[in-house]
Amino acid sequence: MNLILFGPPAAGKGTQAKRLVESRGMIQLSTGDILRAAIASGSDLGCKVEGIMARGDLVTDEIVIGLIAERLPEVEKTGGAIFDGFPRTVAQARALDDMLRSRGGQIDLVIRLKVDDEALKARVAGRFAESGRADDNPKAFEQRLVAYNRDTAPLLPYYEAQNKLVNVDGMAAMDAVTEAIEGALGKFGR
Repeated sequence: MNLILFGPPAAGKGTQAKRLVESRGMIQLSTGDILRAAIASGSDLGCKVEGIMARGDLVTDEIVIGLIAERLPEVEKTGGAIFDGFPRTVAQARALDDMLRSRGGQIDLVIRLKVDDEALKARVAGRFAESGRADDNPKAFEQRLVAYNRDTAPLLPYYEAQNKLVNVDGMAAMDAVTEAIEGALGKFGR
């Protein structure tokens, strides 16, 4: 089974993906983790990605799709993946569909963690005050949220048209969100 965890930054996608990895033995494909690993490896691609990210630019669809494609054989051995942070655009979604289809696979389910933007901003501001993490800076977070709403939210109709989208209340307690996700997977025989 291949599924996408969908939602804005700080919605809890990474936390829920880790729980699914533990409970179901799936592989989490987080583009952020993959990009950081490419940089840490010192490979040619890692050096190229590092330069792009250091400038604050977005890594191109071609690079991100290539990195995901490299991981698909590993995913197939475990029976599926949790895509976290990918796809981010309709073009990436179409490329992912094509990649999976060419290998006899597909995206089976898209779980959208529905959250309130203002509550997320308050959550991130609180985390920033406690930890000082750079990516939790309220101004930077607000820009990430704007980019999500502009670029990534248009994926909702794409997956809704395929009858693959399930909404989960991402503002609920962590365990309640996990339970709702497991319930959605159960409805699809997973």
